[in-house]
Amino acid sequence: MINYPHKLNVIFDKLKSHNIKPIIVGGFIRDFLLGIQSKDIDIEIYGISSFVQLENLLKEFGSVNIVGKSFGVCKLYFEDYDLDFSFPRRDNKIKNGHKGFEIEIDTNLDFKTATSRRDFTINSIGYDVIEKKILDPFNAIDDLKHKVLRAVDNNSFAQDPLRVLRAVQFSTRFELKIDNDLFLTCKDMVSKKMLDELPKERVFEEIKKLLLYSKKPSEGFKLLKELGSDIYTGNIAVIDEISKQLTTNIQTNLILMLSGLCYDFNEKQAENFIFRFTNEKVLLNETTKLIELHNEIDNIYNNGVTDYELYKLATKVKISKLLILSSSIYFAKNESKTYKAGNDIYEKAKELNILNKKLPPLIIGKDILKCGFEPSVLFSKILHVAYEAQMQGKFKSRKEALVWLKDYLKL
Repeated sequence: MINYPHKLNVIFDKLKSHNIKPIIVGGFIRDFLLGIQSKDIDIEIYGISSFVQLENLLKEFGSVNIVGKSFGVCKLYFEDYDLDFSFPRRDNKIKNGHKGFEIEIDTNLDFKTATSRRDFTINSIGYDVIEKKILDPFNAIDDLKHKVLRAVDNNSFAQDPLRVLRAVQFSTRFELKIDNDLFLTCKDMVSKKMLDELPKERVFEEIKKLLLYSKKPSEGFKLLKELGSDIYTGNIAVIDEISKQLTTNIQTNLILMLSGLCYDFNEKQAENFIFRFTNEKVLLNETTKLIELHNEIDNIYNNGVTDYELYKLATKVKISKLLILSSSIYFAKNESKTYKAGNDIYEKAKELNILNKKLPPLIIGKDILKCGFEPSVLFSKILHVAYEAQMQGKFKSRKEALVWLKDYLKL
């Protein structure tokens, strides 16, 4: 028995009343069997082939978004769940690339035939919500028990180069051993340079999943190297340490991971590596900034921690983020479980309240205006000097700041 959200029964009952059979498929079933919670649910529906009819049946439950008639998929957000409804289909390879398939929707297909297009057996399990029955035509439950990642069909698998990267991230995330036939198929696909057919955005999506959702992402990069891919750096031990300190922010985690992979690269090398996956300038800039500063924690500690140096550091980077990178580099290189430089600077930055922000300025432009000065290019210079004085501890309160400003301006 699969314990799916029973609040969905109101939808399933309506479909059943129109002689439509809903079967939950793919990731939700796999995740349930692995003990992982998910709110993304794929539902394959049999006995209907009209998008218009499907939309009319579902619209009372929320806004229906038909994302691709050619793929036979529509989306519905219902009670905090992202539901994807799809029609059974066949995929026929007609040209190179991840999208080089002709899609043939056929709601008269039996479940095994419809599921044979899927990549891995673990994604081919279904649950018939009407008959309350697990459908496992390719013995995927045994594969999960034995922690094996196996293709549904190695010949059809080899038609889609993206599946190589999916094999890597699935085996790493779920700690599965790749079946030997699948390993050889992937290796052959890499040797034929089929990964070059993929747009970098699709490659990055799979690499992100590997980095963000694996306990030991290094295993995925080792596997990529074994398969003959050049998506690899010598810093994979660092990202395993970062994975133990992930934040609640996905973008921050991604920046940390990319910084860890490239921390000892020069700026050009880092840019070239990151541009293989994305053109996102913000991501690139924040990553290269972390890389540039990765030694700063140790430098400040070795030179003697001062408030001023930490205040300066906080103007360049979030100290909490830099501490994750620096400590991960340290633990990847050392057996010691204590990173004294990081611990001391963490405590001091916390005391100064600058772990995640810079020191708020006590003097702003309005204060200069009130002193009778007109806006000019001198404003930025005055504000810079004032902020430096504040970081150096020459004033610590608003009152003291205004006294300092008047003295500085010779009023």
